[in-house]
Amino acid sequence: MSADVVSDLGQPGPVEGQFEREQVRLDAGATVWFTGLPSAGKSTIAHAVAEQLAAAGVRVQVLDGDEVRPHLSAGLGYGKEARDINVSRIGWVARLLASHGVVVLVPVIAPYAATRQAVRADHLAAGVPFAEVYVSTSLAVAEQRDVKGLYAKARRGEITGMTGVDDPYERPDTAELVLDTAEVDVATSVELAKDLLSAILERKLP
Repeated sequence: MSADVVSDLGQPGPVEGQFEREQVRLDAGATVWFTGLPSAGKSTIAHAVAEQLAAAGVRVQVLDGDEVRPHLSAGLGYGKEARDINVSRIGWVARLLASHGVVVLVPVIAPYAATRQAVRADHLAAGVPFAEVYVSTSLAVAEQRDVKGLYAKARRGEITGMTGVDDPYERPDTAELVLDTAEVDVATSVELAKDLLSAILERKLP
């Protein structure tokens, strides 16, 4: 299976985005950033990919937003500036790990396009492969899956700044892979993500 884009309707199409390889370091790993609404399926896919790669002996690290934030961004709020700082910090750690040969999978919402582009530019400047996976699952489906009940709390006004409810999510237009997990199962999503990794690393992954 090739690293094709899966559209919002779940249909494969040509790969979007550009891989800038002219100055890519041959000893570098890579960062794949999974962006999308809360409960879209980002972490599920990233952890499933990591499990397969680790079992095959690949050096891999998941930087899950929920797990990383208390350590890198403790005390930060959820306003735009705070979110941008958090994403930039995670991006820096991802680039550092990837520059030492680690495959880094980052399931983090990163709702603002400019900050995602800044993380991409930082990787490219350092010669570290970077790709973006847009988990395009709809808001309606994401709300149905929300085991934490955050969407419901936001709808009731109990919390504010909820991405997709009262805070915007800016859809990426440079994602190398688009996955709608309402249409594409986890196993297929994992294979597509692995194919994408193989493409940006220019070597076949297990």
